[in-house]
Amino acid sequence: MPVSPIKMADAIRVLSMEAVHKAKSGHQGMPMGMADVATVLFSKFLKFDAAKPDWADRDRFVLSAGHGSMLLYSLLHLTGYKAVTMKEIENFRQWGSLTPGHPEVHHTPGVETTTGPLGQGLATSVGMAMAEAHLAAVYGKDLVDHRTWVIAGDGCLMEGVSHEAISLAGRLKLSKLTVLFDDNNTTIDGVATIAETGDQVARFKAAGWAVKVVDGHDHGKIAAALRWATKQDRPTMIACKTLISKGAGPKEGDPHSHGYTLFDSEIVAARAAMGWDAAPFTVPDDIAKAWKSVGRRGARVRKAWEAAVAASDKGAELTRAVKGQLPANAFEKLEAHIAAAVENKPVNATRVHSGSALDQLIPAIPEMIGGSADLTGSNNTLVKGMGAYDTPDYAGRYVHYGVREFGMAAAMNGMALHGGVIPYSGTFLAFADYSRAAIRLGALMQAKVIHVMTHDSIGLGEDGPTHQPVEQVASLRAIPNLLVFRPADAVEAAEAWQVALQQNTTPSVMCLSRQKTPHVRTSAGENQVAKGAYELLAADGEAAVTIFATGTEVGLAVAAREILQGQGKPTRVVSVPCWELFDQQPAAYRKATIGDAPVRVAVEAGIRQGWERFIGEDGKFVGMTSFGASAPFERLYKEFGITAEAVAQAAV
Repeated sequence: MPVSPIKMADAIRVLSMEAVHKAKSGHQGMPMGMADVATVLFSKFLKFDAAKPDWADRDRFVLSAGHGSMLLYSLLHLTGYKAVTMKEIENFRQWGSLTPGHPEVHHTPGVETTTGPLGQGLATSVGMAMAEAHLAAVYGKDLVDHRTWVIAGDGCLMEGVSHEAISLAGRLKLSKLTVLFDDNNTTIDGVATIAETGDQVARFKAAGWAVKVVDGHDHGKIAAALRWATKQDRPTMIACKTLISKGAGPKEGDPHSHGYTLFDSEIVAARAAMGWDAAPFTVPDDIAKAWKSVGRRGARVRKAWEAAVAASDKGAELTRAVKGQLPANAFEKLEAHIAAAVENKPVNATRVHSGSALDQLIPAIPEMIGGSADLTGSNNTLVKGMGAYDTPDYAGRYVHYGVREFGMAAAMNGMALHGGVIPYSGTFLAFADYSRAAIRLGALMQAKVIHVMTHDSIGLGEDGPTHQPVEQVASLRAIPNLLVFRPADAVEAAEAWQVALQQNTTPSVMCLSRQKTPHVRTSAGENQVAKGAYELLAADGEAAVTIFATGTEVGLAVAAREILQGQGKPTRVVSVPCWELFDQQPAAYRKATIGDAPVRVAVEAGIRQGWERFIGEDGKFVGMTSFGASAPFERLYKEFGITAEAVAQAAV
């Protein structure tokens, strides 16, 4: 006799409330409320094979409401993901377990993205759908044809990033993206309506989505709605009317049960209401077998796909891109460009030098997809011939994100996690604050994303302090597992791109200037940026002074060196394009590069924070101690005391 799907959903409910109860923390409310929707989705619609979590053409399931992680962990265990054992369920939220409080990609097999910061899962899923559409256009739907499904709650849709994500997806008509809204009118403080009056269904519809409302506990109606979603020509949102903590007796529908841990007596009552008499952390054999069958359902489709990839003349290229392997000749033109720059010594803004590097890279690395938050001409991120990424043909490689910095950064995280593409995109560095939450999450997720941040200091000039970054470089350097590059000239800009593209588990930020800066590098060959810091110019004799600098201030350091050497003070110049890479170098190299000159000076058109690692507590710093001002950049550098003369004076 077939197992009732209600009983299958009850397995999720019981495991969720038991794991939360044992951990004495967590959220069983959402998993219990959305168990019916998840059961229908996984058993009838989601394309996956539990035995092959990394199958490239699987559907992506994103739990944007990441606090309800036990919903996902229960599903992974029940469907047969080997790593997610019952012991892991019992160790929910404990040290070393595969079931942390919020889902973490690369930590638990079957988790597609790290979620918890509300709204970001939804925004990340837009990038996953974008990547799928692009790869399908490039390689064909016989090799790439899958959907992205998202569970989001009231909190996700309150977050501002949800607006950016929803509007972008609607504009692009990402028809393989479906959001399942856990419409339970619940937040931590009480009913959602204490803080929200908006009509979420109307909002999605206004953004170009197809929408539907369904009883989130009626399996037949849920299935009909999901089937409807697969036939639409635009993204779909299904508002699933649910009761939080469904099945939890008196706590069912109670808005305060969001993060409530059921007492022993309440668990007993809930089990009785569900007719569940199995021992704790035990799933009856018939229910367990039914769920394991769901986990094997996609195996045949997966094997057919593998055969299709093997037989296709595009299969090898798709496999290479999905594995994150760069083409064999990825840097051939870039290295020639670097050699030419050393010889020709071009003088320009580093944003222009970055664009010139992209001119060499885009034709050589077809999986690179660029874009900008409505600042294409300023960011220098578009290369001729890329074509716009847009409906109905998603083969284009340049995304017009609009003024959506947070949504753009989150979408790029999703594209990178999906695989097969390398996303990069641009905005002004001051607006990194808008996208910081996604940059941080991308670093946590080891997402290979490159953020192009131009207009990187007071050097942007007349636009004034609202647009002039002062503390942003330092704040980005504070994020673990993030490479922050501030190149000095054409050579360093190209080398920075090469290093960023060679990373597989670390995102990067390119901090680039609006104003022109002198050429400083006199040799090619070994990639010096890869070392993070290096001696650009040696002292004429035993060094009395070492000047450390980044970006546009390296040219000032070189000029200050000339002044000091003219005064009889032998001076070294060390370029420091990436602190994080320097920290990775052997101790002996770091010691030799910092040197033992009695006077150390650092110059950067930002705040001092962190420079002590190079100059010590007593070292001199030339930079910013306040916000900027509106004026031509030459005047600003003079007024704020960031000049070659000031650097030389600091060394006295």
